[in-house]
Amino acid sequence: MVDESLMLDVNGIRMHVTATGQGPAVLLLHGFPDTHAVWRKQVGVLAAAGYRVLAPDLRGYGRTDAPSAVAAYTLDKLRADVLALLDALKIDKVRLVGHDWGGIIAWQLAALAPQRLECLVVLSTGHPTAIARAGLLQRLRMTYVLGFVMPGIAEHTLRAGDWFLMRQFTGEPGQAEHWKRALSAPGRLSAALNYYRANLGLALPHGYPRVRVPVMGIWSEHDPALGEKQMRDSAHYVEGEFRFERVRDADHWLQLTAHEQVNRLLLDFLGARASVHSAAA
Repeated sequence: MVDESLMLDVNGIRMHVTATGQGPAVLLLHGFPDTHAVWRKQVGVLAAAGYRVLAPDLRGYGRTDAPSAVAAYTLDKLRADVLALLDALKIDKVRLVGHDWGGIIAWQLAALAPQRLECLVVLSTGHPTAIARAGLLQRLRMTYVLGFVMPGIAEHTLRAGDWFLMRQFTGEPGQAEHWKRALSAPGRLSAALNYYRANLGLALPHGYPRVRVPVMGIWSEHDPALGEKQMRDSAHYVEGEFRFERVRDADHWLQLTAHEQVNRLLLDFLGARASVHSAAA
């Protein structure tokens, strides 16, 4: 159902983005180890509801350029990519949805460039400072990161046994094959892992502003990496509306494994923002 598949010059790289539908812009940011295709169960639903749905391959993923240097994947560059993408598409403000690393980028944009957002939806990933302060159990959940940052060893381990470990990540049929195809090209797996290697300290520095746009955080109860506390506690870093939603019987990739519930929540939250704007007008 994709209307357009675009290659754009943004922030010194070539970025691939799909654009579907017409109406207010909704930007979907994927995480590790995905591409824009992880949103395949949302794009058509949102477009049918009257939105222009934009789903990029983030730096290092899919058809977007993958610089080789670890330093090319710091959060300041990832944020700048998204802002440059909006500029290239001549979009002043967007309804932003992020998952996993896309959620981390989205939180940072909401704090540092709120003038470009109508509202924010984050799946799985709470506010970076809430993650950092969520306690010992959350730290234990994320010990896998220590393996991901080991050059060479991480790549070898993830590829071993026909990508055996990655096949355990989710029960979504066929998703592991998406990952295998996307990450088998030279340099692509290292580029994905460089998100971790370049950003070991995830928390926003003290003194950054609280998020002032409306936020909905969606968390799934079978997420092995991110606990409920880090998402609930994200409310402490939002001034104004913060809506928490708990999705049952779904893993970390809830936009796939609980897509009907996630789609209902997205339509309700984004539709409420549209109603507010209509009333104000």
